[in-house]
Amino acid sequence: MSKAVFYHAGCPVCVEAEQQVAKSIDPQKYNVEIVHLGEASGRLAEAETAGVKSVPALVLDGAVFHINHGADLSALKS
Repeated sequence: MSKAVFYHAGCPVCVEAEQQVAKSIDPQKYNVEIVHLGEASGRLAEAETAGVKSVPALVLDGAVFHINHGADLSALKS
């Protein structure tokens, strides 16, 4: 099974994207992990290393897909 990680910060744009991701990704193909960076700030470096520049973002098998624009990762560091 492939891995998908959805990073977000809890903003309205992020929450809507999370709901869409949950409905759209086939759970038989992807093991989806939701990471709320506002609550798990210790994972910011992991998101950056994966190539995430802003949230919401979905990482599928190492490829980053930025969805709309809720916040830059740099804003979450402050």
